[in-house]
Amino acid sequence: MSGKLKEVRERIKSVVSTQQITKAMKMVSAAKLRKAQNAITEMRPYANRLDKMLKNILNNLDGDATTSFGVEREVKSVAIVVITSNRGLAGAFNTNIIKAAIAKIEGEYKPLLEMDKVKIICIGKKVMMF
Repeated sequence: MSGKLKEVRERIKSVVSTQQITKAMKMVSAAKLRKAQNAITEMRPYANRLDKMLKNILNNLDGDATTSFGVEREVKSVAIVVITSNRGLAGAFNTNIIKAAIAKIEGEYKPLLEMDKVKIICIGKKVMMF
């Protein structure tokens, strides 16, 4: 009987310890989320100003907005950047990113892949083998 009681007490301690760790991880992730949200919010004035500048430039072109950037061209080669997470706790994030990249390459860019015109740039510790 006392052996069972000791096991139950140890189990309770283990659960309490796990709860404390989980609570600490939640606090850290909340702080990181707040920091990322603040960074995005602080970028808004720059984005708004850039939008105004581009609209001003387009308005001053007097209707002649033909540039080489506005012309649709044939795709001759492709560079795909695949960004994966360096750390854990992302669930199946890395796997899903890699699967999506492979599906995109094998689907939309299959002819270019066969001609060896697809360049894959991997960023992150988890890389894709292709």
